[in-house]
Amino acid sequence: MKQKDLALLAAVVFLSAVISLVASNLLFGSPKTRQQQAEVVQPITADFPTPNPAYFNNKAFDPTKQITIGQNPNPDPFSASAP
Repeated sequence: MKQKDLALLAAVVFLSAVISLVASNLLFGSPKTRQQQAEVVQPITADFPTPNPAYFNNKAFDPTKQITIGQNPNPDPFSASAP
């Protein structure tokens, strides 16, 4: 490359850098304009209010309770051996 070509290339690079810097400042703005407010969240407490009796039935069936039907003589029901 000749000396003129290098000077022209350097000028084009510098000019494109200045144009991209100006364009990015116009598009994205300054950090002051990008500030947003975060919503305030209430802290979690250990207090649990009693549920509304219209929706909660304390006499309902509890699916988490283990149900045993009859006597099971086999303590390991999934083993291959039978008693």
